[in-house]
Amino acid sequence: MRILLWHGYLLGGTGSNVYTRALAREWGKAGHEVVVFSQEPSPEQYDLGGAEVVRPDIGGLLPVFVLDRYEGHDVRRLPDLTSAERERYVAANASALREHLPADLVFANHVLLGGPVAAASRARYAVKAHGSELEYAMRGNPELSAWGREALAGAEAVFVGSEHIREVLEDVVGHVDRVHIVPPGVDVDEFVPVPRDEALRRLVAESCADPPNPGNTSERLPDEGNAERLEAFLAEDEPTVLYFGKLLHNKGVHVLLEALRNVDARAVIVGFGDHRSELEALAPDRTLFTGPLEHRHLASLIPLTDVTVVPSIFPEAFGMVAAEAAAAGSLPLVAHHSGLAEIAAGVATEYPEAYRDLTSFATGDADDLAEKLRRLLALAPGERAELAGAARRAVVANWSWTGVSQRLLEPFA
Repeated sequence: MRILLWHGYLLGGTGSNVYTRALAREWGKAGHEVVVFSQEPSPEQYDLGGAEVVRPDIGGLLPVFVLDRYEGHDVRRLPDLTSAERERYVAANASALREHLPADLVFANHVLLGGPVAAASRARYAVKAHGSELEYAMRGNPELSAWGREALAGAEAVFVGSEHIREVLEDVVGHVDRVHIVPPGVDVDEFVPVPRDEALRRLVAESCADPPNPGNTSERLPDEGNAERLEAFLAEDEPTVLYFGKLLHNKGVHVLLEALRNVDARAVIVGFGDHRSELEALAPDRTLFTGPLEHRHLASLIPLTDVTVVPSIFPEAFGMVAAEAAAAGSLPLVAHHSGLAEIAAGVATEYPEAYRDLTSFATGDADDLAEKLRRLLALAPGERAELAGAARRAVVANWSWTGVSQRLLEPFA
C-alpha cells in the first residue's frame, strides 16, 4: 500500500510522536510505501523505515492542546484559534497531502486537526484518536466537538487505543461508526532487559553523544553533563525508581515525589515541562532530574531501575511508558484509571495471583503508592525476576509494534 501518514507535530519525545515514527518504521519494514508529514525539523535522526518525509508549510501558527514551546512556531491552544486560522491550517496541510496523491490511504493522527486535514485531502482516510485532543481541547467546546464529529463521519476507520478512549470519544463527539480498538505498541526489540554493567556503559555512551546544552537553556535537550551525572548516580546497585514523561501537574509527578519520602530508594525523573522547578523543590534527597531523554537513552536506563511509576492524575489514552518499562525489565506501577488500568490488567494476568495488586495504586494516593513501592522493592531477586519475565511476556503478547501496525491496516485489506 501507499500510505500518507500525517502528524501535526514533531517526531521526538513520547506519545503520538513515538506512535507516528513507529508506524512509519513498521509499515516500511513490511514493504509499504510511506510518506510522513510532520513539523519535525530533523527527521534524519529517526528510523522511519525509509519513508519519504514532508514538512508542510503552515505559516508558523501551530495549534496545540496544551501550551508548550516549539521553536520557530507561534504556538496557541486550538480552542483559541479563530475559524479562519483553523481553516488556513487545514488547507495548508491538505494541500501538502494532495500533492502526494494518489495513495491507498491517508492515516491522520488526532481527531482535530487530523480529521479535517484528512477529509480535505479528498482521499480514503482513517483517523487515530489519541485522547489529548479530546480531553484538553474538545471537551466542553460544542463547536470543536461538532467539527470533529463531521470529520470522523467520512473516515473509513477510526482507531482508539483503549476502551477508555472509545468511551471518551463517544462522550465528546457523540456516536461514531467504524471504531476499532487497537492499542499503541512497544518496540520489543529495542526495549529488552540488559545486564546492569552493560546497560550503564551504554547509557553513559549515549549521553556522551548528546548535543551541547550549556546552562540547560533548551528544555527539549538532555541536561548538560548527564553522562557524568548518571554514571555517578547509578554507580552502585541500589533500589531505583524511574519516571519518564512530561513534567506537568496532570502527570502526577508530585504524587510520586511525596510517596518517595517514605520509601528507601533513589529516583530518576526524566522529562521536561513547566513544573520542573516546582518538582525539583519537592523532590527528596537522592532524586536526579535529567531533562528529556530519547529512546536511545531509555533503552539502557530502564534496565537499571527496579520500578517505573506512571502516576498521572488525569485520564490517559494508554500506558505506553508502562509497557516500554515492562518490556525492558522494570516493573510497571500505574495509577488505576483510564487506559493505564487496562495496561495494569494486561500485566496482572501474567503475574502470580499473590502479586496482581502490585501493578497499580489508587490515583493520587501517595500513601498507597509508597506501600506498593516498598513491597516491590522488598522482593527477593528470584521473585523480582519472575515478575519481570511475566511483565515482558504480557507486552510481547499484546503490544508489539509489529502486531499493532498490521492490525491498523486490516480494515483496508
